[in-house]
Amino acid sequence: MVGYKGICLMTNKFYITTAIPYVNASPHMGHALEFVQTDVIARYQKLEGRDVFVTTGTDENSLKSVQAAAKEKVPAQLFCDRNSESFKKLAKDIGLHYDAFIRSSDKDAHWKGVERLWKSCFDSGDIYKKTYKGLYCTGCEAFYKESELVNGLCPEHLTPPEVVQEENYFFRLSRYEQKLEELILTNKLKVTPETRKNEVLSYIRQGLEDFSISRPAERSKGWGIPVPNDDSQKVYVWFDALSVYLTGIGFGRDEKLFEKLWPADIHVIGKGIIRFHAIYWPAILMSAGLEVPKEVLVHGYVTSGGRKMSKSLGNVADPLKILGRYGEDGVRYYLLRKIPTFEDGDFSEEDVVTTINNELVGNIGNFVHRTLTFIYKNFGGEVRVDGALEGAETKVLMEVGTLVSEAETSLSKNRLGNGLADILAIAAAGNKYFQESKPWETVTSDRQRCERVLFTGASICRTLSVLLYPYLPVASDKLSSYLNIDIKSFDDAKPLFKGSIKTAEPQPLFQKRP
Repeated sequence: MVGYKGICLMTNKFYITTAIPYVNASPHMGHALEFVQTDVIARYQKLEGRDVFVTTGTDENSLKSVQAAAKEKVPAQLFCDRNSESFKKLAKDIGLHYDAFIRSSDKDAHWKGVERLWKSCFDSGDIYKKTYKGLYCTGCEAFYKESELVNGLCPEHLTPPEVVQEENYFFRLSRYEQKLEELILTNKLKVTPETRKNEVLSYIRQGLEDFSISRPAERSKGWGIPVPNDDSQKVYVWFDALSVYLTGIGFGRDEKLFEKLWPADIHVIGKGIIRFHAIYWPAILMSAGLEVPKEVLVHGYVTSGGRKMSKSLGNVADPLKILGRYGEDGVRYYLLRKIPTFEDGDFSEEDVVTTINNELVGNIGNFVHRTLTFIYKNFGGEVRVDGALEGAETKVLMEVGTLVSEAETSLSKNRLGNGLADILAIAAAGNKYFQESKPWETVTSDRQRCERVLFTGASICRTLSVLLYPYLPVASDKLSSYLNIDIKSFDDAKPLFKGSIKTAEPQPLFQKRP
């Protein structure tokens, strides 16, 4: 692998990022979904033995941050300080393990990298200044062509854009039209899923125009990163915010870390910002002489009643409050199970309760608790099989082994919901096996047979503890502690056909919700 400045970097690294959300409003369920998806992918890669690094953060140098702060009559920095903490709290409460949280208002961690990127693109001849008049959506922090509007409204926010005329710096995106098409077509920059790849190609083939990468300092009320050598302009939000993917791993301040980790293996983003990540961003990187990311993974929206959640519609669910009611594992499970990885999906709090009770408590939790409790009470917390298993035991463990392989394949392709379905199938197979084997009868009539049954059940629990690690880390930690195992790799999920399994007294993995 060739890294920055052509240095050969043969590493086992895996670098993944979330999108960098605006702080003009509180986090919504879409942010929660993205945090969970990113975390599942990162945890799976750790099980595969990769050296994983996760970057997230907040986009604070936007015009709408300034406007929102002015509306509340507080300084922009104070406003961003407060709102950034809510995103940190969401990341913590939902279990996103990150290595870098970069705030774009942080001069030490971020600004030097942005300035360096700007100078590299400027030296490549791709930045120039001109007066421009266009249709601007503050919500998107982007200019739109009239042909891109829907009935005269921004296609994302369904609000009328304002006509803005000002002198800005522009980036020569048009210079990279052919290179970008080749990148996407050949999957050198993979856009997932295929429908989003086709969407990007269609946009490129319509013809790319140069885009604004600065705004007047006067209009932004002096807020933001000054353009190098021109204090009258501030770096425009997308050039600034996208740079977090670089500064999160030390660009401009920690050369060694940056050389180790770049390029990004996956950017996880929502479909509303695909143009900026799959077109603008790789063009900027190519201009600066940097490698492009390997993949942009695009998820859909969390909807309510079939409509995108919006404060104006009154259908917003506060993820922090939902987490307070149903816990980390409950919310993670629901989002991964009910919201398709690459499509829109509807959120219903009533459905959260039903899903937790029926699938977490009634299926996975029920199997684990009945199996481990029986072992603890009747075999002192240890079951052993010295010879090879056969018959019904071999049959169910072979079935489980097949499902483990399918789950790994799903995770390797980031089909997160499919992998979770495999886990459910494993627990269902375990419940069926336990019920049909009737250990409550053989515990007195044939203890050797009973022990084989319970060893088989405990082996399936061991498999579940590993497979749950990317999805439900709290439950995985509990279950692995009950089984006295240390999860180190995905190979630990393979079913055991002989040996000894020691268990502690278990507590329910999940609580039924009223």
